[in-house]
Amino acid sequence: MNYRIFIARRYLYSRQRIPLVTIISGISMAGVAVGVAALIVVLSVMNGFYDVVRDLLVSLDPHVRIVAETGGGLPEEEADQIAEQSRQFPEVLSAEPYVEGKALLVTSAPSEVNRVVVLRGVAENATGEGMVAGEFDTRERGMVMGFSLGQRLGLSPDAENNEAMLFSAQGLGQMLTRIFSPPAVRKFEVRGLYKLEETYDNTHVFIGIREAQDLFHLKNTVTGIELRLTDIETAQAVKQTLESIYPDRLRVQTWYDLQRSLYDVMRLEKWGASLILVLICLVAAFSIVGSLMMVVVEKRRDIGVLQAMGATSRDIRQLFLVQGGMIGMIGAGTGFVVGLGILLLQKYFQIVPLQGAESFVIEAYPVSIQMLDLVLVLGVSFSLCLVAALYPAWRAARSEPSRAVAHGQ
Repeated sequence: MNYRIFIARRYLYSRQRIPLVTIISGISMAGVAVGVAALIVVLSVMNGFYDVVRDLLVSLDPHVRIVAETGGGLPEEEADQIAEQSRQFPEVLSAEPYVEGKALLVTSAPSEVNRVVVLRGVAENATGEGMVAGEFDTRERGMVMGFSLGQRLGLSPDAENNEAMLFSAQGLGQMLTRIFSPPAVRKFEVRGLYKLEETYDNTHVFIGIREAQDLFHLKNTVTGIELRLTDIETAQAVKQTLESIYPDRLRVQTWYDLQRSLYDVMRLEKWGASLILVLICLVAAFSIVGSLMMVVVEKRRDIGVLQAMGATSRDIRQLFLVQGGMIGMIGAGTGFVVGLGILLLQKYFQIVPLQGAESFVIEAYPVSIQMLDLVLVLGVSFSLCLVAALYPAWRAARSEPSRAVAHGQ
């Protein structure tokens, strides 16, 4: 065994007695372990919340959205060509034009006022997620709405009266100006209810794309095209490909672009919390400076003997760097095992429930363990311990052998 490692280990632990220096070194290791465990747990829980929010929003938003650069809609023929070309990409599962706008939903229920909803016209072969009643059928004046909205309005596929009227701003204007020849009222039949997220469920209603075009007076025009991909991580690559094909005519947005402000805030919170927790490791590193300085003072005679036996200043410096590395390795390793154990218990046994889970989509704190975070935490904590050992190692290497052996000072 390398004598530096042997001596550094003996300075940390002795079977005969437990000196004060060993106790202080143990406290330093405990500080590093607590910091590493806290960092791993907090980062993984924040990753878990990020994944939950992302998956929820991606179930509502498309993976990639294509709209006109001017915002005035796309000609239907051009939109069909773009959609067909997009389907040729291996990453694309589906590409469908859509129409979207705000509309007034009117029912015959006396207890509920009329509601303004976000109306989306989709292809007749479109499928929906989270269906809890009926089916996603928008053919021939079929309508699909959120479960909570249907409950408030008393509408469902099985209800005796399952019809509602939809008016766009243009349609309301015509009703007010054409008193003697008002336009025909459009009635739609509720054929399905979905349940995804409370706010979304209360605001979004789906009908067929042709009927949406008629309702919003968009003759041969669509709002844009929505793409679903095999893997959402390829969204940026698909965006870059589409922008290279249509550099000036289209605006392409990924799922991240659609909710950029929210995702950016969540990432900022993650790294802000991490920076605060790094201070725990920093405090532990400062305690390593104190413990190693006490070793230098207590073992000055031993250092002088080693120098008299031929050890160079570099050897002494390396000895104390090895000792600082041991403290960092043991502390970081212990914290890694403890933190990872807590995360695995939470992931598989949900030992810490989420307060107010009845109004949220999950019941316990989510966990997402990412290898990059683990490597960064271990690397930063170990590096801090090595940096903390630099000054004590430098002081030890400057000892004069003759005075240290003669006087022990």
